[in-house]
Parts: sequence; structure tokens; C-alpha cells
Amino acid sequence: MKKYLQLSEVSIDFPIPKGLFRALDKVSLDIAQGEFVSLIGHSGCGKSTVLNIVAGLHQATEGGVLLEDREVNAPGPERAVVFQNHSLLPWLTAYENVELAVKQVFKGKKSKAEMREWIIHNLDLVQMTHALDKRPDEISGGMKQRVGIARALAMEPKVLLMDEPFGALDALTRAHLQDSLMEIHADLGNTVIMITHDVDEAVLLSDRIVMMTNGPAATIGEILHIDLERPRKRVELAGDARYNHFRQAVLSFLYERQRKVEDFGAQKKAHEHEHEAVAAPLKVSAAK
Repeated sequence: MKKYLQLSEVSIDFPIPKGLFRALDKVSLDIAQGEFVSLIGHSGCGKSTVLNIVAGLHQATEGGVLLEDREVNAPGPERAVVFQNHSLLPWLTAYENVELAVKQVFKGKKSKAEMREWIIHNLDLVQMTHALDKRPDEISGGMKQRVGIARALAMEPKVLLMDEPFGALDALTRAHLQDSLMEIHADLGNTVIMITHDVDEAVLLSDRIVMMTNGPAATIGEILHIDLERPRKRVELAGDARYNHFRQAVLSFLYERQRKVEDFGAQKKAHEHEHEAVAAPLKVSAAK
């Protein structure tokens, strides 16, 4: 696999009152151009932190990120982010929200006519040309997210970063947007890193699923290669033995990790109670 995006021994510490909290520990991952990779794991496992480091929003304490052999150390238009919250400016129309990003990236490179054509092209990719003059409060949550994706794609990024982009949507809207994303990925061949909590979503969309261990000091636990043929049809996959095998593998990983954390927490709590029981008579003696 040709190395396009490389995460090498990435670790990050955050300051807390008691010192430093290690959120990620030695995360290494090579991603090929055009690959669709999902990050999955329990809350607090550092998925968003990984995404923010690739986006250039956080700086790694140790290790680093390379995109086409160039170090990533700040935000840049070659890495566009789609958040769970669409982040559209409420006073601008769908067209104007996309136009804002296009002007930032292509000012002086495209004429006004070319920029307009490019904006409409990207809105068409997400099936939103019919609402280009609508403001965010005039469209549904799914439509807002489509505009957010169009805005990101309009920057013509080398890497599309998606942080639970469909997490706040109802099941039907989510399914429609997953299908749209698969079509866009097939058409554009862009490199995608997506965070999700949804096992079915990860298996349906991904070439590989990166399963994170629980924090603190979270890292990559396992990587699952999803060698299902594309294009993928969700209805046909429902009864596919390999699809269900991959789904079960992810669920088993998540369940086993969570069980170990719960067992460790119970053991720690029991140890603390035991320590308190032993220490109590000593405190009474000292008081006397």
C-alpha cells in the first residue's frame, strides 16, 4: 500500500490540575490515497483527538502526521472537516455558505463564473441545488448536513475528515446520506477518515475499520479490512455472511474492551473500599 497519509507514533498530553493527561499513546496508521477509513471505539477513546491532529487543530506531543510526505502542523484547505453539527452560518443561504469556502480556496484562481459553476456542481453532488437560496433555518437537519458536505468537497480537499457526520440524524435520513456518501466517494475517489459509533455504518462505508482502545493513553487496538465488493447495497448486504462476520468482529472488540474496563473499574473500587476499611481504625487511633 502506497503511503499517502501517515500517522507515526502520535501521542498527545493535555494539561490537567494534577499534571498531564495522556489522551493518545503511540498511534501509527498509514492510509492510502482514495481509501475510506472509519475510526470506532467507546466515548473518550481519542477518536476526535486523532481527527483533530490530522486536521491540524491539535499538535501532537510526540510523533507526527505526514500528508504526501509533508508535515501537518496547522489547518489547511487540503484537509476539510465535516462535524456532527453542520456549522453553517445561519444568515447565509446554502449557496453562500459554500461560496464562502470556495472564495477562501480559489480566490484569484477561478473567475466568478467558474466559482459559481463549481459551487453549483458541489451542491448538485449532494442533491441540494433545489435549495441553494434557502437559509439553514428553512431546511431540515439532513439537508443542512448535505450543505456542510458540499462546502467541504468544494474546497477540493485531499483528505475529507468527518466527525460523526450523521450522528444527530434520524435513521432514514442517515441511510440516505450514507448512500450519497458512497456515491460521492466512488465518483471522486477522495480519501476519507470518518469517526462513527455506528457499527453498521462503519462496515457499510469503510475499506478499513480502525478500532480504538479505551483511554486514557488510547491507541489502536485492531484494524479490520472490509473486503466487500463495491458498489455496496445495504439491503443485499443484510443477508451477506461476510458482512455479518465483519459486523460481529467489531461488536466483539467493543464488547470485550468495555467488559475489561468495567472489570478493572470494579476491581479498583473494591481495592479502594478495602484500603478505606483498613485505614479507618488507624485514623481513629491517631485521633485518640
